[in-house]
Order: sequence, then structure tokens, then C-alpha cells
Amino acid sequence: MAIRRQKITIVGAGVTGATTAHWCASKELGDVVLVDILEGIPQGKALDLFEAGPIEGFDSRVFGTQNYSDTKGSDVVVVTSGVARKPGMSRADLLGTNAGIVRDVCQKAMAASPDAVLVVLTNPLDVMAYVALKATGLPKQRIVGQAGILDAARFRTFIAEAVGVSVEDVSALVLGGHGDSMVPLVRYAHIGGIPLSHFLSEAKIAELVQRTRVGGAEVINLLKISAYYAPGAALTQMVEAILRDKRRVAACSAYLEGEYGQKGIFSGVPVILGGGGIEKVIELELNAEEKAAFRHSADDVRAQMAELPPDLR
Repeated sequence: MAIRRQKITIVGAGVTGATTAHWCASKELGDVVLVDILEGIPQGKALDLFEAGPIEGFDSRVFGTQNYSDTKGSDVVVVTSGVARKPGMSRADLLGTNAGIVRDVCQKAMAASPDAVLVVLTNPLDVMAYVALKATGLPKQRIVGQAGILDAARFRTFIAEAVGVSVEDVSALVLGGHGDSMVPLVRYAHIGGIPLSHFLSEAKIAELVQRTRVGGAEVINLLKISAYYAPGAALTQMVEAILRDKRRVAACSAYLEGEYGQKGIFSGVPVILGGGGIEKVIELELNAEEKAAFRHSADDVRAQMAELPPDLR
């Protein structure tokens, strides 16, 4: 009896979507379908990646298309499509255009794969995850935004560089909206289980926290386009956790219904991510300063949500 191959749809064949496809195929997480409105782009990138299989030793099939019928039966749908940030733009600047794009692609993708878990990357991330929820009517646990995994990776990178240790020994947690008001939790940052404060001064830690908050803008100012290697890797870690039911504990953008004192918004919080999507939101005991920072971040997300078209609020 043939074993069913798992299927990953990635909507948006730009640099982030193509990089995510690369990571997913090379890890043999499943067959990959790249979808884009531009004729030839998803087909060409998919074929190029597929032809790397004999060299890199992966058997994942990679296919490009404009037709959502080709995505039928996907286990995970990853949404990367939308207008990317450019230098000087905030994530909120993208809201109007990307809301319409995300609504359209989510409805089409989920019509073809109604049982899939939906992973959203498009910025402004937390608001676009909310748009996906409103547009599809999916259960909240099956919509997850990629936020804290990427933000924590940046924080971990900066910590390892500053201390001069392996990134593998650095653990960190970043909560809140995926924007400049995100909340890197210094109390939960450790190196080999040792608190970060043992290694760095308060002033240096504050510097790393701020660099983490603007980590995306730092890359954009250099490249003149959005980052894609680290976001693609973060998306792939999420896809792997879902497809292999790994029950990974990580910060993702989840729909809150009272957790952390917030209701009716998506925000980055620690979750258990597994086969069903977000299996549980983990509530941490935050101190007064952390609570205030989280509320401020939630207020920023709500301010952006207020700019959505009335039918998506």
C-alpha cells in the first residue's frame, strides 16, 4: 500500500516563498506547490529547485502553478504573498493592500484544502492573521502567524555574537506583536541555562533588545527588500512542527480569547505547535514591566486593526 506524501502549499513565489520552498524540500517535509499570480515565476523557481534534488539528495516533488486546484489536499498552507516592505516603510504601511491579497489567497487556498493548517507570514503579521481568520472561518488553532520564532532567532543571534558563544546554547523568547513594540523577555533569555544577566550589562542587554525590535528594518536598509533567509527558516520550522506533530514550544502569533488579558487579537505568545496547529497557549507570569510592554504591543495591533475594511474587523 502506497504511503501518502504530505503536501505543502506556499502562496507567493517571491524570495521568501521560494526560500521557504527550498528549506522545506531539502528537509523532505513533503511535496511543495508554489503558487503565484505571475505566469512562469512559480513554475520556473519550482523546476529549478526540483532539479537540485539529485545533487542535494532530496525526493520532495516541487511544482509551480497559478491554479489553486493544483494545491488540493494540502496539509499546510503558508501565505507569504503581498507587498513587501521597502526602506522607510513600517509593517503597518502595508495594511490596506495586503489585507485584500491575504483575504483572496486564503479563501482560494482553503477552499482547495479545507483541512489544512494555515501559516501566515504577510505583514503586518498579526493583523493579517486576523484577516485570515475572518476570511476563512477556520478554528482559531488552525491559523498561526510566524512571529516570535523569527524575532527570537534574531535575539539569539545578537546575544551569541555579543557574548561569543554558540547560538545553539542561547535560548530566548519574544512576545507581543510582530513590530517595533515586540517584547523580548530578558528574564527568559539564557545561555546554557545561565541567565543572560550573568554575561552582559543592563546597558548592553537593552541595546540588543532594541536591535531585535528593529531587526527586520536593519536587513531592509541593507538589502532594500525584506529579509527572506531567516523568515523562510522560521516558517520551515513551523511547517515541520505541524507535519511531524513535534509539539514544539515556541512563540507564534495566536488568536487570544482572554490569555494575557487580551481578547480578539492575534499576538505573539508561547504555544505548543503540533499536528493540529496551535494545541495550547502557554501563559507565563509576567512582571509589571513586562505586562505593560505587552499591553502596549497589543494596543499597536488594535490600532492597525481599526484601519481594516469594516467587513474584516
